[in-house]
Amino acid sequence: MTVTRTDVAPGPSLLRTAQPPLRRSAPGIAAGSLSALSAVALLAASAYLITRAAEQPPILYLTMAMVGVRAFALARAAFRYLERLSSHDASFRQLAVVRTELYRRLSRVAPAGLGRTDRGDLLARVVSDVDALQDLPLRVVQPLVVSGVTGVAAVAGVAVVSPRAALVLAGGLVVALVVGVVLADRLATGTESALAARRGALSGAVLDTVQSLDVLVAFDALEGQLRRVAALDDDLRRASRRRATTAGLVAALLSLVSGATVVGVVLATAGDVAAGQLRGPAFALVALVPIAVLEVVGAVPTAVVAWRRVRASGARVESAAPLVAPAEVVVDELGEVEGDERVGGDGPAALPADLPVLSLEHVSARWPGAAADSLVDATLEVRAGDRVVVEGPSGAGKSTLAAVLVRFLEHRGRYEVGGTSVRSLGAERVRGTVGLIEQSPWLFDESIRQNLLFARDTATDDDLLAVLDRVDLGAWVRERGGLDARPGERGALVSGGQAQRLSLARALLRGFPVLVLDEPTAGLDAELADRLVTDLLEAARDDGTTVVLISHVPVPAALVTRRVRVEGGVLREVG
Repeated sequence: MTVTRTDVAPGPSLLRTAQPPLRRSAPGIAAGSLSALSAVALLAASAYLITRAAEQPPILYLTMAMVGVRAFALARAAFRYLERLSSHDASFRQLAVVRTELYRRLSRVAPAGLGRTDRGDLLARVVSDVDALQDLPLRVVQPLVVSGVTGVAAVAGVAVVSPRAALVLAGGLVVALVVGVVLADRLATGTESALAARRGALSGAVLDTVQSLDVLVAFDALEGQLRRVAALDDDLRRASRRRATTAGLVAALLSLVSGATVVGVVLATAGDVAAGQLRGPAFALVALVPIAVLEVVGAVPTAVVAWRRVRASGARVESAAPLVAPAEVVVDELGEVEGDERVGGDGPAALPADLPVLSLEHVSARWPGAAADSLVDATLEVRAGDRVVVEGPSGAGKSTLAAVLVRFLEHRGRYEVGGTSVRSLGAERVRGTVGLIEQSPWLFDESIRQNLLFARDTATDDDLLAVLDRVDLGAWVRERGGLDARPGERGALVSGGQAQRLSLARALLRGFPVLVLDEPTAGLDAELADRLVTDLLEAARDDGTTVVLISHVPVPAALVTRRVRVEGGVLREVG
């Protein structure tokens, strides 16, 4: 039985991680507040200066107002520049933290946790949706704080001149905030989530079209695929138009509230002006300040819409890279909670000579979204130096076993490495002990040297050539010009067998005590497949590496020590 753990210590969500710490965000918020206050003060000083100048007093009486206008104009621009500089620097630095955490999470759940997400949609999530998280500090938190500070300071400043005007201004701000926020929230409900989903669908369709262009042309299906892309693009454009309409309606409402507030201030203070209690310049000041204040506070409804967008993007990223990896939320089939304490130390797990290297007892596993287990009640022991071949037809569960062995897929039952539960070791140490060579090894579009060095970055060129000789690639590499030769994008310039040998060289260079070879001969002809298997197993044997070879084709008996067969997810020994 599989249930979710409730005692796993929660960590910060990616959305929360996107907000920079106070020491980084405070300078931008302070500069933004001073810039907004300078804008309000500039309008107030300008209104006072113009109306006071109309009274034609001696120039001396206008000096302070003139200096104030210039000072506030310069301060607004200077603080605006500092706000952009500080806030964007903090946001971009924090975005690097978000990406690092995202990739750390992806490495914990891949590939089982990513199999449910379309590649194009996943690309949109880790690029566009992650980039959207930078809007949290820039377009959500900072505008809210700046608007609050500006609103309170403006009301306090107007109250010094006219308490009645300040009361009307405060009422206008409340109406603008409540009505604007409610309207923005109502209109944005569902829009941002729909936009994020539509962007992902369009990215997936475009990626499928580009990667499968030759197949689509060969089967005369390109036009239909292009129509699908066009339909998704139209759907995204309509959703974007609805969002723009939302922003326009909110802006129109705020303009109406701003005008109504100005009229309200005029009406509230008209009696004071008539009675001589409020002079003309002061009247112009309190009447026009609401325009500048409500322009700043108008960012609040926009921040609500931005919050919807950020939250939708954050939810999509979280669903692709969950906070708690599958390995941390499973209870085994006996109902016992596996401990989440990690055995100390780095590097490969300890492998005592008197214990099996790998031990599986009643292990079952299924891929996410699958209705049934792909591996059923498997029991297997692998000792040091073994070369175990796992045979069976395609779809029998062999690759599921490989994914379990390297902790790419969660399991039920007992799985130990060197006598220690893999859940106690942690996925990283398990993968440092049990290496995997997949059916289609990934090769980077860099030199052969760089493709090998990431396995052990301290290796010399002599070390690299030596390991290439051990996998029968030394002569081939020298013929191509040495270690600077490139395998091409995703190994396009090498054959499948050469890619497998490069992958084995990488694994031997890393020094995995145990290697799992998952269908290394897939797509090769029989003669080349036999030669490749022979070379792979002999190279691993000479290096003292324990091997679990998964293959759907027969393997010569002289090359292996034991055979296991998987059919219908059930594993059994055959010799």
